[in-house]
Amino acid sequence: MKLLLDTHILLWSVSQSKRLSPAARNLIKDPDNELFFSAVSLWEIAIKKALGREDFRVEVGLLRRNLLENGYTELSITGQHAVSVDGLPRLHKDPFDRLLLAQAHSESITLVTADAQLARYGGAVLKV
Repeated sequence: MKLLLDTHILLWSVSQSKRLSPAARNLIKDPDNELFFSAVSLWEIAIKKALGREDFRVEVGLLRRNLLENGYTELSITGQHAVSVDGLPRLHKDPFDRLLLAQAHSESITLVTADAQLARYGGAVLKV
């Protein structure tokens, strides 16, 4: 299965946080799953780190390199992804999450999240 990790799932995974659920750990460890991270997440981390957010204290360049070295596939942002945001219902206001969702829908990838609001979209969203 193709899995796009939401930003917090991504951060919790690489930091081995106890906040990462056993279900998420199992999905990430399963060799049959193809793991994706988005440029959206790197952008979000960089912005929130610059704002001083404690939960986003990571070197973005190092994170990207480590993800690529560990077999993750990077998902770039395309114009189609941006256009797809326009068609989403207004269930969630976070622009980063809305773009991640649009990417998941556009690319037929399951978005893995711990965000209950984001999970309300259903379909290509898996709450863990």
